Amino acid sequence: MFITTQQTTWALDDDYWQSAAACSGLDAELFYAAPRERGQTQHKRERQAKAVCRACPVREQCLQYALSRAEPHGVWGGLTPDEREALLRP
Repeated sequence: MFITTQQTTWALDDDYWQSAAACSGLDAELFYAAPRERGQTQHKRERQAKAVCRACPVREQCLQYALSRAEPHGVWGGLTPDEREALLRP
């Protein structure tokens, strides 16, 4: 599968789009739940991660990458694991 943005086409298996991601270089803990993280702490972290995603030029590529692999962890493309799972349900 290939993804095309305004000027670039990437294969989902290529990592090149990741270097253009808004999260590149940020602490991964913002995007992944800590063990036993729940409630308001989790929701606050997810909101912060999604804010980064909203401004990301490769958000769609990131989401497609996570969906194509049924990624079970982290915020990818602005969606949580539960939100991505809902998209994949028939």
